[in-house]
Amino acid sequence: MSLPSGRRIDFRMRRSVSSLKIPRVRIRRLGILFGVLMMTPIAICGAPRSIRSTQLSGYKAVPVHYGPLNKMIMSVNIDGQPANLLVDTGANQIILDATAAESLGVRPSQHRLTYIGLTEINGQLLPMAFVRSLTAGSMSFGSSLVALLPSGARSNLSSRWGDSRSRVNGVLGADILVRHKAVINCRTQFIFLKTDQSRPSQITAFALSEKFTKIPLRREENGAFTVPCSIHRQAGRLVVDTGGFVTTFNEATVKSLGISLQSTRASARFTSGMGRPISIGQFNDLMIGDFKVPAAKFGVAMLPNFVLAQGNTRSVGILGMDLLYKARAIIDFDSMSLFLK
Repeated sequence: MSLPSGRRIDFRMRRSVSSLKIPRVRIRRLGILFGVLMMTPIAICGAPRSIRSTQLSGYKAVPVHYGPLNKMIMSVNIDGQPANLLVDTGANQIILDATAAESLGVRPSQHRLTYIGLTEINGQLLPMAFVRSLTAGSMSFGSSLVALLPSGARSNLSSRWGDSRSRVNGVLGADILVRHKAVINCRTQFIFLKTDQSRPSQITAFALSEKFTKIPLRREENGAFTVPCSIHRQAGRLVVDTGGFVTTFNEATVKSLGISLQSTRASARFTSGMGRPISIGQFNDLMIGDFKVPAAKFGVAMLPNFVLAQGNTRSVGILGMDLLYKARAIIDFDSMSLFLK
């Protein structure tokens, strides 16, 4: 994967990780934090579970739960200490809140052998650290590099909500999900991680038998996952972002299609700290692949360029957790498919 200039990783290796092969990665975050919650179209904290959904041959099932703002949260253990991570396909790797990381014994101090180096996220240099052990349920992810985000940063990571079950300490990014060919079932609150690589996936056959629509999922040059869409028969692509709490379209694109907008008191704060007002528009003919989305109102904002520019692809918006849940989305990183119903 080629990296744009200005997004470099400066590694200063220590003895404890001298034998570790470190991939050259770029960290992205695409999610939106809304200042007024009136834009959230559905509440998914009480999502149903199915007993059958815990079984998938060749995979280990890890339960997740939904917190405020449609957050899909996975309870994990980091170096033996409990933590909660937001499941986020819009981030390239694990990012931890720096204060939470320190409480877990993960620090970037040069006096400890966990020091790695620095990486740049949205123009800010952040320290990196080495986690010796990351587990979730019966699934072990082994050791991993993590980026440490200052708690004072204007980000959805550094906020705290509700009780201990909904408090978020960081994000679980795409590196873990892709490596283990994860299957994310947005409705049944389970993520499946593949443990038997020789066993062929049966997700496609199951989903099609249940009348799901299969949509090709493409990984862009910068690591983002996009799917084809159309509005008024105008083709585009949406970024599939489980860390995006609400589906949001780019204002310029929507206006060019003649869709009228209604202003709201809501605002969107992006992880770069940028804030933008939110409008809503009525979408009557939104297609995602061959799946026709029922007519509904969605958020519209002036999305920043780091959301719109996905490598050589220009997106028209973010496909967030609200619509993913409502459409019973299954994201399969083995067949690189999104299934909607």
